[in-house]
Amino acid sequence: MTAKLLSIKQKSQSHQARRLLLIEDNDVNRMLLSDYLSYCQYDVQTLPEASNFFLTIDKFQPELILLDLKLPEVDGYWLLQQIQQKPHLSNVPIIVVSAFAFHADRERAMRLGARRYFVKPINLRDLIVAIQEELPCSCI
Repeated sequence: MTAKLLSIKQKSQSHQARRLLLIEDNDVNRMLLSDYLSYCQYDVQTLPEASNFFLTIDKFQPELILLDLKLPEVDGYWLLQQIQQKPHLSNVPIIVVSAFAFHADRERAMRLGARRYFVKPINLRDLIVAIQEELPCSCI
């Protein structure tokens, strides 16, 4: 497993750090996932809730969003709807990382614009592969 993680990290190091926005209300999950993504050479901005979502989007300009569906105040489904209504955001890939394991949850998120859907606990290697596949190549 360590060799696989190092292989992923080495592939990531050859490119400029890509900007990822992680919206996750659970402190431990947010910290662990953020640390792992940073280790894989991504520039990660995190939010514990959706209240500053659009302000953060405007300032940080993420290339990909990792979104939990169960958030305080508003849920991830509402955010997916709002993102799709904004033309400058509708092309930003969104990967849902949620504890909602029902098929109906996955279907709803995908209908609302999510590109991928991972059920917690997630396989980190699979998540990194999905991120790499969703981000457009910035190679020269």
